[in-house]
Amino acid sequence: MAMADRWLLPEGVDESLPEQAAKIEQLRRTLLNLHSTWGYQLVIPPLLEYLDSLLVGAGSDLEIDTFKVIDQLSGRLMGIRADFTSQVARIDAHSLKKSNIQRLCYCGSVLRTTPAGLNGSRSPIQIGAELYGHGGVESDIEIVSLMLETMAAAGIEKPVLDLGHVDIVAGVIEMCELSEENKEKLNSSYKSKALPELQDFVQTLDISSEQKQWLIELPRLCGGEEVLDKAKVVLAGVGEKIHTALDNLMVIKERVKARFPQLVFHFDLSDLVSYSYHTGLVFAAYIPGYGNAIARGGRYNNIGKSFGRSRPATGFSADLKTLVSLMNVPNEAIKTVLVPTATDIALWHAVRALRQQNYQVIEGLSDVNASDSYDYILECIQGDWQLVAVNN
Repeated sequence: MAMADRWLLPEGVDESLPEQAAKIEQLRRTLLNLHSTWGYQLVIPPLLEYLDSLLVGAGSDLEIDTFKVIDQLSGRLMGIRADFTSQVARIDAHSLKKSNIQRLCYCGSVLRTTPAGLNGSRSPIQIGAELYGHGGVESDIEIVSLMLETMAAAGIEKPVLDLGHVDIVAGVIEMCELSEENKEKLNSSYKSKALPELQDFVQTLDISSEQKQWLIELPRLCGGEEVLDKAKVVLAGVGEKIHTALDNLMVIKERVKARFPQLVFHFDLSDLVSYSYHTGLVFAAYIPGYGNAIARGGRYNNIGKSFGRSRPATGFSADLKTLVSLMNVPNEAIKTVLVPTATDIALWHAVRALRQQNYQVIEGLSDVNASDSYDYILECIQGDWQLVAVNN
């Protein structure tokens, strides 16, 4: 490897230099404090776990995203987390074991084998919240609202909220009684939004003309609030599961709209972009001019089953690095003070007192440059150490 190449990071892996790192840390504290005010308790899962625990119930798409390593102590296969959800589900099911509603939040680095979306990172700092033990639309509304408040705290006031429901796609496919191979092809077409290819494929299926129409029209049920009314007409004969899902979407939309009246809604009733462990409502936040979702979440009622407790659950997550790159919130200004090297105890106590008041105190070592910018210097005036403002 050439000397110059030794400083290159892998594609999709980045680092944060002081200015960005300070913004990330400031936003991390702000958002975790916000989640705490909503009753969400912080948990810190390990960066890696045995693979069978990390991926149980999570689906094949998350497995593809997960880096695998061999544990040198046990010889077992381990995984570096690519997402927090299965870990937090394990904590709820196995470590806490509470029977009542449980609200948990988290923040930490994840590592993925492939980037998420166009120009996405493989090393996000993921922050999110999960609610366990409640299966109604009220908890979905709470999580969506917390996600929107999280965006607002990052200075993102008017995201577009994209809503979908897994039961709509699943219900249509279930009514058509397709083979597993045809289901896979259909899901692939829905994910890629390849409508001409989808139409050609559906025409080859041995199903009724009405069922073919359902499959073809489903990805076209995409757009503004009028989509829900259109879906009730297009999918009128599919089944009760579909209509229940559409009714839930309508309730969620109305209640969230009442809380956030300026919010723009978008509906995609064939959304299969989210991880396959989702079982009900799926949602994402977008902003104009940025191609990837800036936050994403949904309901996943079955993920805790493999840990011995199948509890209803819903949650969301976002990448702190992405939010920082988009946010309009300035860095919190910290006043800087230049002080002499603390050679006597009175000066040392003065320095400690300033740091406790959240000043950034820099000792004047031999490498101090006169051009460096400070807000104050600490001078001994008549035997008392005092702050003196610097005219920069």
